[in-house]
Amino acid sequence: MKILYAIQGTGNGHLSRAHDIVPLLKNKAHVDVLVSGIQADLKAPFDVKYRLNGLSFIFGKKGGVDLWQTIKKADFTKLAKEIRTLPVYNYDLIINDFEPVSAWAAKRWDVPCISLSHQSAVLHKAAPKPETTDLLGKAILNYYAPTEKQYGFHFDNFGENIFTPVIRQQIANAKATDLGHYTVYLPAYSDEKLISILQNFPQVTWHVFSKHTQTDYTANHIQIKRISNAEFIESMVSATGILCGAGFETPAETLYLGKKLMVIPMRNQYEQQCNAAALEAMGVPCINYLNHNAISKISAWLNEPNALKIAYKNETEEILDRIISEWKVRIYENRTALITNFDQAMAY
Repeated sequence: MKILYAIQGTGNGHLSRAHDIVPLLKNKAHVDVLVSGIQADLKAPFDVKYRLNGLSFIFGKKGGVDLWQTIKKADFTKLAKEIRTLPVYNYDLIINDFEPVSAWAAKRWDVPCISLSHQSAVLHKAAPKPETTDLLGKAILNYYAPTEKQYGFHFDNFGENIFTPVIRQQIANAKATDLGHYTVYLPAYSDEKLISILQNFPQVTWHVFSKHTQTDYTANHIQIKRISNAEFIESMVSATGILCGAGFETPAETLYLGKKLMVIPMRNQYEQQCNAAALEAMGVPCINYLNHNAISKISAWLNEPNALKIAYKNETEEILDRIISEWKVRIYENRTALITNFDQAMAY
């Protein structure tokens, strides 16, 4: 079986999950990897056959996705060409982690394409949703990378084909300690904005991992650090708590480690609004905006002694086995149809 595993390159969560999924998948089939997008900070620890521009969401510096910059930096002509020329017909199955080029190319060539992503779980009717629905955001989740069938990861088994998070081995094998600092990852805020809020807590040592700096520096008790996977994991594993966006991987890993967690969902990002709703239902504190009104909430969180700990099981291999088993029949039918059509064309 030939599988194309296609990964969204915006942010770091998709690539983090792929660290564990790709090696396991390669033990079960011939696998090529595709990554599209321009916003990832992590490097893939495996060979990537296709590196595409795709369609990335651009993080702003005021707490959300910068829709204007997203549209401005989008090259729709190049995107159309990538969809038209990607040879998805060479594969029996596309496993898609919210990646648009392979999803639309698969529709064009009628190649089996399924999603294995957090976004699939967010859209499930049984998954928690915010009180106010963002119709544009929901439409983006539905049509950005359309697939035939959806398998998803979420903070809990909210419904059919929803699995608990993939905890990468770097976290699962780490020994959690508490050195007293707090780790921060809020890529949609500028360093200046973060410093202006965090300086109100001089008793706390903050490790801020920033997309907006190329050099490490310190502002009193606030350490601003370049994005580094190894350093981020080291800081996270030894932290008292994590202050981060309402993405998926970092909050899930924080819950697994048993660290205190507070999330701030990005504006113009419906997925994160849904995540925040799910986390709040689990007892995780959430702030809508990082402004001076949030200072009292952060203070209360810092003084809160308890943290939620969830011992997520490692089900990754079982999930992959199930997907491959379910789709072998569909793949066989697809191959048979191609051969029949070819034979009919030759006879004609």
